[in-house]
Amino acid sequence: MSLHTIHWASRILGKQTTLRVIYPETGTPPFPVLYLLHGLSDDSSSWCRNSRIENYAGAFPMIVAMPDGYRGFYTDNEEGPAYARHIAGELPAFIERTFHARTDRTGRAIGGLSMGGYGAMRLGLAHPDRYCSIHSHSGALDSGSTVLRMWQENPDREGPNRPEEIARIFGNHPTDPSHDPLELAKKATGNLPAMLIDCGTEDFLLQANRDFTSALQQAKIPHTYVEHPGGHDWTYWDTHIQEALRFHARNFGIIPA
Repeated sequence: MSLHTIHWASRILGKQTTLRVIYPETGTPPFPVLYLLHGLSDDSSSWCRNSRIENYAGAFPMIVAMPDGYRGFYTDNEEGPAYARHIAGELPAFIERTFHARTDRTGRAIGGLSMGGYGAMRLGLAHPDRYCSIHSHSGALDSGSTVLRMWQENPDREGPNRPEEIARIFGNHPTDPSHDPLELAKKATGNLPAMLIDCGTEDFLLQANRDFTSALQQAKIPHTYVEHPGGHDWTYWDTHIQEALRFHARNFGIIPA
């Protein structure tokens, strides 16, 4: 595999942004693409700096694209950039014209950790026609209300206690259905992407994950939820990204189901 650092101009963000791409050196193109999202305090380099994603991804003939989501929660901000349109629309278009990538639903997947776990579910369930699979590690799997509570209860965990920032992102009504993955899943038509959700048993977002997956179960929305020992840290994410890669590979059809 080869690792590329790409600086490119986003029309939607109105600025230059950065992207890391792991490109396979084995297999036959066009390759499927996993869009892998970072957490709140991180950037496009974080997966490569803090995990062994390059080694793990090298086992599969797939592209891994790691964009910079800034602090926007991968949703269209009430006061600020339209991160959802950027990540779900503009970014795949850029990848698919730059690399020899598959351009159909069966060749796209999305996943992430923490803020990126929320972002993957929010984008994947808002656009079920664009992705075949979604995964979330330790996600803030609600809308702005969970994020606000997270900061209030854990002000030193992922950033300062700034509810005004949440208001700029989600508006004054943080349970707006346009930001809520559960409501998006309920309203989706056609086949939903396959979903893999996991969380550590010592993670401060554990209850949010239990509540979200319980609501999915009550709504009879298919998904897989797993709890593992561990907390909200890179030791946990480095371990479980390996399972997520295999999950997506199965959904891409590049390893047996």
